[in-house]
Amino acid sequence: MSLPEEATALLQALLRLDTVNPPGNETRAAELLRDYLAGNGVEAELYARVPERANLVARIEGAGGPSLVFLCHTDTVLADPAEWERDPWSGDLVDGEVWGRGAIDMKDQVAASAVAFASLAREGFEPSGDLLFVATADEEVGGVGGRDGYGLSWLVEAYPHATRCDYAINEGGGDRLVLDGRPVYLCATAEKMSAPFTVRVYGRSGHASMPGIADNALVNAARYIEALGSYEPPRELIPEAKGFLETVLGEAPSLDQALARAGELNPMLRALVEPLLAFTLSPTMIDASHQRNVIPAVCEITVDCRLLPETTPADVEPLIRAALGNGRYDLEFTEAVGGTRSPLATPLWDALERFTAEIEPEARLAPIACPGFTDSHFLREAYGTTAYGFFPLKTMDTELATKLVHSANERIPVDDVGLGVDMLRSTAKSLLGA
Repeated sequence: MSLPEEATALLQALLRLDTVNPPGNETRAAELLRDYLAGNGVEAELYARVPERANLVARIEGAGGPSLVFLCHTDTVLADPAEWERDPWSGDLVDGEVWGRGAIDMKDQVAASAVAFASLAREGFEPSGDLLFVATADEEVGGVGGRDGYGLSWLVEAYPHATRCDYAINEGGGDRLVLDGRPVYLCATAEKMSAPFTVRVYGRSGHASMPGIADNALVNAARYIEALGSYEPPRELIPEAKGFLETVLGEAPSLDQALARAGELNPMLRALVEPLLAFTLSPTMIDASHQRNVIPAVCEITVDCRLLPETTPADVEPLIRAALGNGRYDLEFTEAVGGTRSPLATPLWDALERFTAEIEPEARLAPIACPGFTDSHFLREAYGTTAYGFFPLKTMDTELATKLVHSANERIPVDDVGLGVDMLRSTAKSLLGA
C-alpha cells in the first residue's frame, strides 16, 4: 500500500468516528490512532482530563537537538445530515475525494501526520531532535475557552513535558492562490486574538402599549449597532501583512495603497488582506426583552472582535468607546484568547519554502495571520514554540475548500492528503535530519 493509500484509509476510519464537539468523545479517535501506531512499532501515550476525551502523544526520540511536533486535533464541529448529499460520517471515497465531517478541519491532517510519523519510524528515521505527533481533543470549543478545556490548553499545564517543543506544524494555512500567473501558498505564522465584547445599553422599562412612558433600550441600541458596523479601525502594516504583500506584489506598498494594489491583482485578495491591516468588529447578536408586551430596560449587543497579533483589549477599548460616543451603556470584554505570532525567518520557514519549490518550482510561500483561532497559541504561550499553520491544498480549489470548512458536504481530494504526507515527511527530514 502506498503512503497516500495508507493515509486515505486511516482518514476514512477517522471520519467514521463521530467526534462532534460537544460532547467530543475524542478518545475513540485517540484509541484508533494508538492502535495504528502500535501496528507500526510506535508506542503512544493517552492523556485525558476525563476518560472519554483523550489526547494522544507519540515520540521518536532524537539526539538532543531542536524538536518538531506534528500538531492536530481530532474533534469536529456539528453536522446536520439533512444538509448533506452523503452521510457526514460515511468516509465515502467518491471520484478521488473523501467525504465526511472533519475531512478538511482537520482529520485529513490528522491522518497525514500519523502516516508521515509512522512511516518515518518504520524506516528507522533517527532525528537530530525529538519528533512528536500530538493529536488533541477539544480544539473547536475548549481551545477558545482556555483553562476549562480538555485538549492542549489543559495538556500544556498538566503535562508540560509531554508537548514541549521548539517547532510545530499545525492547521491554519496551506491555501493556494494563483496570482499574476504564479502560485502562492499561504503559511499561517500568526493568529489574531479573539476578543469579543458586550455593549449593554440602558433605558427604562414599560408596557409596550404605552411607549411614551418608557425609554426603549432596544431602540437606543440601534445607533450603537450602526456606529460599530460603520467604524473603520486605524490600519497598520504588521510583519505578516508586509511579508505577504512583498511576496505577491514584489514590494510592500503604503497603507493607503495596500488594499487597492491587492484588489488590482485579484479581487479576492482585497478581502484576504483587509483583516491583516486592522482589528475587526462585527456585531453578531442582540438580546433585549423576552416578552412581546414589555419594553426592555436593557439591551445587550454581542460583538465579535478580532485583534491584530500582540494587541490587547486595553489597546483598542478607547477607540471603540470613541466610535460609540456618549450615552448610557457599559462595554465589557468577555474573552481575550490567541493573538500570538512566530518569527518569519526560521529553519522551519526555510524547510517549508524548500518543499513548496519542490512541488511547484515557480511557487512562492507567503506569510499570513490566521483570522481565526488555533491550538498553536498554547504552544507559543507555554514554550515559545515557533508554530506555523501549513497543510498545502494543490488539487482542491481554495475558494471551495474555504466554503466547505464547518459547512455541508465537506470533503478532501486524496491527492491533497498524499501531498500533506509528503510535506510532513520532507519537513521532518529537512529540519531534523542528521
